[in-house]
Amino acid sequence: MTHASADAATPPGPAGTSVYAAGRRLPRLSFGGAPIGNLYAGVAEGDAIETVRHAWRSGIRHFDTAPYYGYGLSETRLGMALAGIPRADYSLSTKVGRLLLDTGGGQPAPDDGFAVSGRQAVFDYSRDGILRSVESSLRRLATDHVEILLLHDIGALTHGARHPAILRQALDEALPTMAELRSQGVCGAIGLGVNEQEVCLQVMPAFALDVIMLAGRYTLFEQRDSAELMAQAVQRNVAVMAAGPYNSGLLGAADAPGTTYNYAPADAATRARAQRYYDLCGRRGVPVGAVALQFPLAHPAVATVVCGLRSPAEVDSAVQRMHAPLPPALWDELREAGLLDASASTPCS
Repeated sequence: MTHASADAATPPGPAGTSVYAAGRRLPRLSFGGAPIGNLYAGVAEGDAIETVRHAWRSGIRHFDTAPYYGYGLSETRLGMALAGIPRADYSLSTKVGRLLLDTGGGQPAPDDGFAVSGRQAVFDYSRDGILRSVESSLRRLATDHVEILLLHDIGALTHGARHPAILRQALDEALPTMAELRSQGVCGAIGLGVNEQEVCLQVMPAFALDVIMLAGRYTLFEQRDSAELMAQAVQRNVAVMAAGPYNSGLLGAADAPGTTYNYAPADAATRARAQRYYDLCGRRGVPVGAVALQFPLAHPAVATVVCGLRSPAEVDSAVQRMHAPLPPALWDELREAGLLDASASTPCS
């Protein structure tokens, strides 16, 4: 795809037009950097770099990552791949809340999905931890700023009984430190990067956020566990980055449901429900993946869909799916089949 076709990735419209403190508009489709951090399987460095560059050539202009993704590998590869492209021509988001440690290869690799040895990540939401994390991320990304900085994985889903203490530290230390970094121009906007609604509802009344990256909760497959958050985001003018649009691969394959959901093996009931999407969309002759990518963008809170990509072929698929024509009647059929909440925003609502 030539540079002249890049605008095709960001067509005008209500979705994808949220402007952050940095004055930058997010595209409809953003690059999710976890897969090039060796999520679930290794990716050769050259292949990872070519994937990012192919995404750029295909019109993708926002790239999301985190120290946790491959214990710095994703950030490093993004920095290498984007070197030479004018910094004003793309935007970045990364995350804070974990610090990386070298283990010397003498310990078994953590069982967290990343095929990387010799490193581990530990939670640190202190002021010093936030500052150290940002400094290291900027070095790996080879930049002096990021457009969006997200506080990563707070909430009871991750921290269990420690959640109240972590929430207090987030409000007292982490988020105020991030706000200072925003005022210094180190980042343009701040927010949360989480997989659950409840912690967002706890933070939003207590601390003004610019953005929330919500993974896997506002998707074609499920909307109920994010309904209150999405309404609050509209009311408070908080932009939502809808990540995990395929629900960990459940709706990502072309012909049949995937075997994972919520980063774990999908049970029979989940796969059976997913099959209904494939059956209905198949009768319409439309790819489930296209419906999954385009659906979140109809919500007025959603600024971009963040899709994890590990190869040029996956980039091509995501771009094509984002532009695939979808019959307006499809949304009513999904509602009537009980596969879409009655109140869910759709492109024709």
